[in-house]
Amino acid sequence: MGQLLTIVIASFLTDIQFSLLPLLLLVGFTAITNFGYLLWLRHQDYRRSDLHGNPADEAAEPSTELDGEPALLQSVALGLMLLDLISLTLMLYFSGGADNPFTFFYFVNLAVGGVMIRPSASWLMPVLAIAGYTFLLRFSVPVDGITIERVENGFDLRISALLFAFATCAGVVTYYVTRTAGELQRREEDLRRAQAARAANYRLEGLTTLAAGAAHELATPLSTIDVIVRELSRHLEGVEKPKTVDTDLLLIDGQLEMCRQILARMRSAAGDSMAPRWDQTTVGDLIDATLEGIRDPHRVDIDDERMAPIEEQPLWVPREAVAQAIRNLIHNGLDASGSDGRVRLDARRLGDQLELTVQDTGKGMSGEVLKRAGDPFFTTKEPGRGIGLGLFLTRNVISQLGGELHFDSAPDNGTTATVRLPLVQSDDDAPRGR
Repeated sequence: MGQLLTIVIASFLTDIQFSLLPLLLLVGFTAITNFGYLLWLRHQDYRRSDLHGNPADEAAEPSTELDGEPALLQSVALGLMLLDLISLTLMLYFSGGADNPFTFFYFVNLAVGGVMIRPSASWLMPVLAIAGYTFLLRFSVPVDGITIERVENGFDLRISALLFAFATCAGVVTYYVTRTAGELQRREEDLRRAQAARAANYRLEGLTTLAAGAAHELATPLSTIDVIVRELSRHLEGVEKPKTVDTDLLLIDGQLEMCRQILARMRSAAGDSMAPRWDQTTVGDLIDATLEGIRDPHRVDIDDERMAPIEEQPLWVPREAVAQAIRNLIHNGLDASGSDGRVRLDARRLGDQLELTVQDTGKGMSGEVLKRAGDPFFTTKEPGRGIGLGLFLTRNVISQLGGELHFDSAPDNGTTATVRLPLVQSDDDAPRGR
């Protein structure tokens, strides 16, 4: 629309005579290609909506683009911008060439391209613009009132200076626009990560409150059951009774103690008490603490020979919180591996990090499940086997310690969970969450 308006004003409000037909054809061609690009973009949006469902769900989950789509979008955008440069060059060719003051529109195209296209590809645009401007310096349709007479044979000094100035400006514009666009993109990415971390912290605060409330509410009935069990034991002393009664009372007492430990671990894993309690320990002690609360410990394999070199490695971590986090991974592996499956636990030092891996022999996870692993209340277990908080709490504990949690999995090939923690030397070096 701007190009058409410029041509109309220049043709009817001035005495300058242009070749209107080629100019109007080029304006129409540019309009058609840009309109086609907008329709294509809308079609891509519809495809994303069909694949991912409600757009609100996309905002709540990590972005999942179509396979190869970002590269395709970049290629189409680059092609369109290069086509616009060629169209602009032809319009200038039919309206006085390099003497036309609207050659400054080259820089507008370069600025737009620097924002839309990745930096490595956007440098094709100034190259094409310089080539087009060089062409216009030598070839164009003369227009009275615009074209300036120049030396017939070879480039004169003025042409050389114009070409040098144009090339310099094109390079500077492209450099600073792409640099600014890249910085803005990085800031947006940092902001997105910060917002995601803040949302995770809000969810964790809610879970912490829930855990503390549950522990408080459960403490009363557990205490009542404990008192009743002890009273029953006292009243039944010296009384003839089946042998199974004493066994059942001991079992109830043991289950009560297990409930107390579970509540304590739940509070610790939720972050209620892990922040101020850092323990000076070793890798071996951490592994032992992890295995203490494991169900079916005979199904957990540890290579003692591989573990031996790192057993005495000093650690400064909230031991119970980390042990519970790794324990969650092992329990998930045991659940995934079935009643006869096994889980392997390994540890090694990687530079200034401790790497722990938990490998199961289950059916593995699909790509979609991997993306959601660690989301609160997301679980693939049968009803009654879990509520989807274990991985979320594990990831939160590891993240607050400055560590990382990754999953590698494929259907029918099992899953490997990898935990990397910094080897903190003292409480002064300990991270306080992030």
